[in-house]
Amino acid sequence: MRNSIEPAVWQEIDRRLEVIAADEGVRLILAVESGSRAWGFPSPDSDYDVRFIYVRQLESYLTLKERRDVIERPIVDEIDLSGWDLKKALNLLLKSNAVVSEWLESPVVYRKDEAKVVALKKLADRAMTPIALTHHYLRLAKRQYTRSIEPHSEVELKKYFYVLRPVLALRCLRSNAGSRVPMNIFELIDRANVDDCVAERINELVVRKAATHELGTGPRLSELDALIAMEMADASERVARLGGRSGLLLDEAETFFRNVVRE
Repeated sequence: MRNSIEPAVWQEIDRRLEVIAADEGVRLILAVESGSRAWGFPSPDSDYDVRFIYVRQLESYLTLKERRDVIERPIVDEIDLSGWDLKKALNLLLKSNAVVSEWLESPVVYRKDEAKVVALKKLADRAMTPIALTHHYLRLAKRQYTRSIEPHSEVELKKYFYVLRPVLALRCLRSNAGSRVPMNIFELIDRANVDDCVAERINELVVRKAATHELGTGPRLSELDALIAMEMADASERVARLGGRSGLLLDEAETFFRNVVRE
């Protein structure tokens, strides 16, 4: 999906990533788009939310001095750059962290060490616990719904996106609990197998959002409200009986980490 990012912006993002790698003395394992541009419903003025996983030199891990495991840069010209140390990413991945999982599935990839990303995806697939992801997306959906939609008869239409994405993820997990969910909303729609009328209504909102800074307010959308209510109720019931997955894969993850650092 490189064509979805303007060439000049892509070049500037690549330049800034190069500067970060040089200034921080790190290697970039993966750099992706993680916000609305990767989700599939950007506005004309949406930020570029660039997220990356990096690894430091071996000596940086053999020290008593505490070191931050996050690199951040101020937002300049709508480009927001932030990354996690590979050690942090692996520890979260072993807990079936949805954020790391989504980065690995981003359709917009600025940098990628192919072999290492393949290994990370395999670890993510094996470490995935449906209950952890269901808890995450249910929490996210409920928070957005109760704050922005439930109390109102007239709503900011763009707020539906921030409920629909986790709700569609919940639907994907319900139909295929053994697979991680995609990041992009169109892939979510396809995999969630929603009714045609619901898919059409979401597509209409995506087209409108892409053309304007604000969608404005309007009456609640009954088809979307019905989908949201059904999936949140179902997920609330499922989390009470879903089981976790044993076998933390810690040894395998540590071996992978040591091998990458020693390169």
